[in-house]
Amino acid sequence: MTIDTKILSALRAAGEGGVAGTELSQDLGISRAAVWSRVEELRSLGYEIEASPHMGYRLLSAPDLLHADDLHAALGKIKIIGRDIRVFEETTSTNDVIEKLARDNVPEGAVVFAESQTRGRGRLGRKWMSPARKGLWFSILLRPAMRPATVTQLTIAAATGLFRAIRAQTGITPEIKWPNDILIHGKKIAGILTELSAELDKVKYVILGLGIDVNITTAEFPAELRKLATSLRIETGRLQNRADLAIKILQELDRDYDRVCAGQFESVADEWEEHCTTLGQHVVIHIGDRILRGTAESLDSDGALLLRTQHGQLDRIIGGDVTIEKS
Repeated sequence: MTIDTKILSALRAAGEGGVAGTELSQDLGISRAAVWSRVEELRSLGYEIEASPHMGYRLLSAPDLLHADDLHAALGKIKIIGRDIRVFEETTSTNDVIEKLARDNVPEGAVVFAESQTRGRGRLGRKWMSPARKGLWFSILLRPAMRPATVTQLTIAAATGLFRAIRAQTGITPEIKWPNDILIHGKKIAGILTELSAELDKVKYVILGLGIDVNITTAEFPAELRKLATSLRIETGRLQNRADLAIKILQELDRDYDRVCAGQFESVADEWEEHCTTLGQHVVIHIGDRILRGTAESLDSDGALLLRTQHGQLDRIIGGDVTIEKS
């Protein structure tokens, strides 16, 4: 934990009460002048920190930026996801950065945020629009002890975590669309991209990439996306605090990853099914050149979709493009 993380943790824990400079100095093992220097650096980043002879230091407000030390400070106790947080002003894709960390044997739980991406991507290599400071674009490194065939469980768990976090922060109840989308009023608000490196029977690592449209305005969406995509700002009518949302998402993802690793996927799947708008619908699924039609019934124990085809056969589907057939 860095000095800045400890200072921000202390300020957040103190709330309105404030923290004396002497107390910070003693707790951190540095001089009061060094504490002042770090506070000045945080102020230069946009943190509004009051200094009073009677109240000590108080955190009045935080800027609209993703700051690794502050995310650590606010995250609280987690088990895996978020124990290593890195923030880039710009990168090609956060999945690319995590892939390099994975090859360098960085432990699981590392999270990479980017304020903007130049080559953000979704499923099937599609471009993901990632405007600067308008959303949450991040990836997580996981090293689960599971078979490659069951990695779909992590996509399901990520969807339930996103669902709860968005609902908790905004009061809006989103929808889950199989296999990897979060919708509000039928428009896409977030997507999940799961990539993995595996041997025949063993997962080496999984990269969980997430993109959430937070403060994008209607005018900022390309014309061709305005009927398909939306943002939390559009849906709530107000700017959202991206850092607070990021913290809540990491907490919920950590919770569900722990549930999956503990063999409790069934409870995660039950929650997913409760909020998934794909189940029970007549759907068309495009898998490469194949086209399947049928009714989306449920998930199997590995997280795959069970599709009852036109011919009464129950097919197990891991991924594909889904369109709901209108009757």
